[in-house]
Amino acid sequence: MGAKPAKLPKHIAIIMDGNGRWAQSQGLPRLAGHHEGTKRVREISRACRELGIRHLTLYAFSSENWRRPEDEVAGLMDLLRVFLEENRQELVDTETRLVPVGDLSKIPAATMAEVERTVEATRHFTKYTLNIALSYGGRDEILQAVRSLAADVKDGLLNVDDIDEERFSSRLYTKGQPDPDLMIRTSGEQRISNYLLWQLAYAEFLFVPEPWPEFTVDRLMVALDQFGNRERRFGMTGEQVKAQ
Repeated sequence: MGAKPAKLPKHIAIIMDGNGRWAQSQGLPRLAGHHEGTKRVREISRACRELGIRHLTLYAFSSENWRRPEDEVAGLMDLLRVFLEENRQELVDTETRLVPVGDLSKIPAATMAEVERTVEATRHFTKYTLNIALSYGGRDEILQAVRSLAADVKDGLLNVDDIDEERFSSRLYTKGQPDPDLMIRTSGEQRISNYLLWQLAYAEFLFVPEPWPEFTVDRLMVALDQFGNRERRFGMTGEQVKAQ
């Protein structure tokens, strides 16, 4: 890993795209690409911790991915189970809290058991947070937040005029965390695919050509250098930003 960039994001969100297509380009079954992708998850997570990036959100499985062939879905769920079993101790040793974000009701029992074990083993850590977006959809997340707030208004626990951005954010899966400063999508696709629709409002977007199995730590460092060269204005002029 090269020199630490001068300006780093507090929170990175990544759409880990291209595993299956990478495998097919190598003459391998799609699941081999997902297996290779888990190696990048370990490497990129470690690099972020070493750099002091405290929050990382990885799009592992979308709510739409249930439409994929049954054998691929089953293989992905088993890969997640094995990944958590093999890496739980590292999360504990590095004081990294695992937060699954998404509708977990459809996750197979054996995989869900490993998710719950890892969540329980890491729930008290505050040094680093690894969010795994699992059976996740951004619209679904917003709808469940709206329903939660509406129920409180109906029960007389909340005045509708008290609903603001902070209160709304407190009902999202990522509650209590800063919004992502940087969103990276691999494999060259240029869309956000129903990912963190509320949280990405002011994030910088980087769409990189490499598929996820080829997204190395060196490529992450290039992305971070690009992020550092962006001027983030948040509605202000460049002159106002420089005067701060």
